[in-house]
Amino acid sequence: MSRKTIAKISGFVICFACVCANFAGCSQASSRSNPETEIRSYQKPKSVGRFENREITESSGIAASPCQSEVYWTHNDSGDGPFIFAADRKGKDLGTWRVTGARNTDWEDIAAGKDAIGRCFLYIGEIGNNELERAEGIIYRIPEPNISVPTNGRAVSDTEPASLLRFRYPDKRHNAETLLSDPKTGSIYVLTKRFDGPAGIYRLQPDFGAPVAAVAEKVGEIAVPSVPNGLLTGGSISPDGNRVILCDYTAGYELVLPQGAATFDEIWKQRPVVVDLGERKQGEAVTYTTDGRSMIATSEGKNAVLYEVDRVQ
Repeated sequence: MSRKTIAKISGFVICFACVCANFAGCSQASSRSNPETEIRSYQKPKSVGRFENREITESSGIAASPCQSEVYWTHNDSGDGPFIFAADRKGKDLGTWRVTGARNTDWEDIAAGKDAIGRCFLYIGEIGNNELERAEGIIYRIPEPNISVPTNGRAVSDTEPASLLRFRYPDKRHNAETLLSDPKTGSIYVLTKRFDGPAGIYRLQPDFGAPVAAVAEKVGEIAVPSVPNGLLTGGSISPDGNRVILCDYTAGYELVLPQGAATFDEIWKQRPVVVDLGERKQGEAVTYTTDGRSMIATSEGKNAVLYEVDRVQ
C-alpha cells in the first residue's frame, strides 16, 4: 500500500470520527442507514473478473471506449509514469500506452468521448492536489489508441501527443478526483473532494491548447447521502447524457436529468440515489458501459476485482 493510500485512509478515518462527534445524528445521515435513499433501480453487483495486467496497482479512474466495443481504459494514481491501460470488462489485458507529452503527478480520473465529427478522445485528469500546493490543474486529451493496431512486439506503445487544458478554480485551490465529459456539449466537469462539506462542481469548455490557464466556472455543489457528504473519488456521465454516477470509497450515487430539462446542469439539483457498487477495497473508479445499461466499478490494488451493476429493466 502506498504512502498516499495510507494517508487517504487515515485522513478519512480521522475526519469521519470528527464529523460523527460534531453531529450526533451522523448514523441517521449515512446512506447505509436511511432506507429512503435505497431505491432499487439497479441489480445487485456481480464480480465479472479482475485486472489481468499486474502493472495496474492503483486504478484511480475508468472509462468505457465510445468507439471500440468492450474496451475500458484505466490508469494508476500518483507514483506511476504517464501510462494508460486497456482491458475488457472482465479485466483481460488489451495493452499499455505511454501518453506522449504528459507526466503523472497525481492522475485521479479518466473520461472518454467523441467530438462533433465522431473522433474518439480520452481525457485524463491531473487534478489531485492533496496538499493544495498546486495553483493549477491539467486535463490531458489524446486521440483514443486503436487496440487492434500491431505493437511490433513492444510491451508499451506511445500515444499521439497530448493536448493540454490548464485550469484554475475561481475561488481557491481544491483537491479533486472526479472528471466528467458531457457527451452532448463536450463540456468538462471537475468535482472536488471534500471532508468538510458538499463537493464543488466546476465546468470547463474544451479549449485545449490555449496559451493561458482557463478559469473554471462553479455551477453548484453536491452532497451525497453519506458521511462525509463530499468525499467524491470518481464518476462518469452516461452515453446519452441523461445520468451521472459518482462514487466515494464505499458506494455509488446516481443522478438523473429530469425530462424537459433546459440544460444538463439541472442534473446537479436532483437527489442522488445510492447504488451498490460491490465490495471494493478502496473504490475510486466507476463508469457506464457503452450502452448505458450497466456500470463497471473497480478499486485500487493489484488484480483488483471489476464489478458490473445492471439496471433493472
